[in-house]
Order: sequence, then C-alpha cells, then structure tokens
Amino acid sequence: MILLRNCFYVMTAPGKGLSNVDILIKDNLIEKVGRNLSEDPLVKTGRDVIEVIDASKHVVIPGMVNTHHHFYQTLTRNLPAVQNAELFDWLVYLYDIWKKLDAEGVYWSTALATAELLKTGCTTTTDHHYLYPRDIHADIMALQFKAAGDTGIRFSPTRGSMSRSKKDGGLPPDSVVQTEDEILADSERVINEFHDASDFSMQKIVLAPCSPFSVSEELMKQSAALARRKGVRLHTHLAETRDENEYCLEMYKRRPVKLMEDCDFLGEDVFFAHGIHFNDDELKVLKETGSHIAHCPASNMRLGSGICRVREMNDLGINVGLAVDGSASNDASDMLGEARLALLLQRVTKGADALTAEEVYRMAGINGAQMLGYNKIGKIEEGWAADLALFDVHKLEYCGALSDPAAALLFSGYNHGTDYTICNGKIVVEKGQLTGIDEEILIAEAGKAAGRLYGRDL
Repeated sequence: MILLRNCFYVMTAPGKGLSNVDILIKDNLIEKVGRNLSEDPLVKTGRDVIEVIDASKHVVIPGMVNTHHHFYQTLTRNLPAVQNAELFDWLVYLYDIWKKLDAEGVYWSTALATAELLKTGCTTTTDHHYLYPRDIHADIMALQFKAAGDTGIRFSPTRGSMSRSKKDGGLPPDSVVQTEDEILADSERVINEFHDASDFSMQKIVLAPCSPFSVSEELMKQSAALARRKGVRLHTHLAETRDENEYCLEMYKRRPVKLMEDCDFLGEDVFFAHGIHFNDDELKVLKETGSHIAHCPASNMRLGSGICRVREMNDLGINVGLAVDGSASNDASDMLGEARLALLLQRVTKGADALTAEEVYRMAGINGAQMLGYNKIGKIEEGWAADLALFDVHKLEYCGALSDPAAALLFSGYNHGTDYTICNGKIVVEKGQLTGIDEEILIAEAGKAAGRLYGRDL
C-alpha cells in the first residue's frame, strides 16, 4: 500500500480538485481519497506495509496518456540534415538511417522513450512501430514489452506495418517493408500472444498500417477486418500534411477520409495521428463515426505541418487525445511539455480562449484513455487505476502561480519532471529517478544504439 499524505493539491478530474487530502493506494487501485487517512482505523490496522510519501509540496494529477509515438526515433534526434525539413524529405533522409536499426536498438529506444514519458507525467502510452528491418530476427514486440515492463509503464503498442517501398511508389527502402501476408500473419500472432483486454491491462495491442502512402488499400481493408475479428483497435497517420492529401488524390483519386471510409477504417475503435488537413465535411464524418484524433502539437510545429483544428473538433464532440509523436520530429518525449504546447498552439489562430487548461488535461487523460480502450484511467477516484504523477511546486517558477495549482503546471512550469510517478500502483519514478532501470546504464546503452545507426559513437 502507498499513502500520499497531505497532498497540497489533487486534481481529481479536469477542472476539479481538492487541497490538503490523502490518497491511499492498494494494489493497483486508488482505495481512498480523503483527509486524515493515516488516522483511519482501517489504515492503521491494515496488515499491508504502507509506504508513506509526504505530498505537502506536490500537485498530484492523473497519469497522462500518450496516444502516438515512434520510440525508435529517440535514437535519431536533432540531426542537422533534417532540422529544417518537411515531412516527406525528412522521412526519405531518415529511412536510410533507420534501416540499420537492430534488436538492441529496439529495446533501448523503447526503454528510453518510456523513461522520458514516465519522468514527465505519462503513465500509459502507445507506440507506432512500423519499421521491420530484414536483419532483425528477434521478436520486436517482445523486445518492446520487455523494455516497457522494465521501466514500468502501461503499454498499448501498435503492430505497425509498411508494404509499399520506393519501387511501389512509397518512401522507405525495400529492406524495411514486409509483404502483406507477412504483416497480417504477424499481426494475428502478436494479438494472440500479447493482447490483454482486461480493465487495467498493462499490455494491449493495436493494429496500425503506417499511412496511406506506405501501405496498399487492400492492406488497410484486411487490417481493419482482422482488428474487428480480434477485438483490437486501429490506428494510422492521416491528413498530417498537404502532401499526403495530394498523394491520396493522385494515387487513390480520393481524399484521405474518403479512402478510410472505403477501407472500413473509421469508427469508435479507430484513432488517427495528426488529422491537421481535414475540411468541414470530413470533420462531420469523424464525428458521425466516433473516430478519434491523436493531436501532436510539437511535431506539427517542428515539421511545419500545420495546426490541428482542435477547437472545432472539441466543439463537434470529436474525441481528441494528446501525443508527443516520434522523437525525431519532436526531439523530446516530454508529456507535460506537450500539454503546454497544446494549450498555447490553438491560441495562435483562435484567440486567447481557444483552449483551456481543463480541456488540455481532459485530452491528456480521459480522452486518451478512451482512445486506447481504457475506462478506469484518467481520474483520481476510488476504484480507478492508481496511475498518478506528483509534481513538486515548491519551486521558483511556481511562486505567485498557485491560485490554480493544476493550471500552474501548464502555464508556469518549465522543469517538467515529476518528483514521483506511480503506475499500476507501483512507484516507477522516485525523487525524480527511475526505479525500474538504472539511468546511467540507459544513457550509455541508448548512446551506443544511436552510434550504431550513424557508424560512430554519440
């Protein structure tokens, strides 16, 4: 059991909070939220050992949910050649580096990305791994689950895929794509082997053809059919850039949303990454079908892709979650930082009231959990998942900002690290340090893995 005692402020749900309360965690659930729980006879006489954390200087929020990422890209951040490139040119350059990814690189990049997420307040994440170099003979999904288990994050990765290489009019080299038969067979295998559909599952599987320009229409259809048959969710990139829309018009004679409709790739079990360049009619289709959007503000800014129409989506009732996207188009896996950017980016074109702190927290929590199929994640409430992020606000940057403690994390904070992160009832970050993996070893091994991609030490 864990007792968070005398929390300075607890955000029980977006827009709601309590001051000077305790939180009791038992196993992987929130057992109680209330005052003076340490004096409660049930707590005092409990046979479980209770770890007490003094949270009197902390704002406690529900652990955030990251709805789109590319973990392997943590090894290729900040490359000078593509610091100023747009998406297609950026991809073409990086594929020639990514094709050298090895099994150790998969493990260490997954550990690195999940570590950064945990240390910035994220407790549940997906990953869109669509790169399958022919020289990797290990089970990529098993490597990822091993790394996520070591850091302690709740993990719902996608079995991504690419079948269209340069010779087929796509962007990646032949050595990182697979045949459609290989993709579908392995997709079914990983669902059978790893997928756990229970309420507080630590591992779920999503099927995710990479994008309309890297797979065939037939693979989209077959992936959707397999996902429905197996009861798992679907994901892909969609309408990220104008180039993608133009590609779909040229290749398929349809805009991306119409293409998805024809592939049966819309619905409450589908979430799209980015979704920037939708027109009004397409937003109505997304609303009517219950399809979700994973908003990636930092990546969209970094690549100059555009601004997602989050305000309009929220007003229509489209479920929008938050995502950091790949670390080579964001250069960080900073979940709290992403929430801050989401808050501010809408205001550039929509005005100072375009998005509120409450709406951003909803996107980063409950909305993302719903997107990944979790119904008891995103609130600090009895019976909900014990996924919590504790931020120490006894710092210079919060002086004068604590009239609204939860919003202060977005408006005023610039050191985005948690003091404690609790996932599934376990302390995975303690006093700012990972508990499940040695950070010095992680830094060293991730550096070596990156060096192998470049052919030199980094």
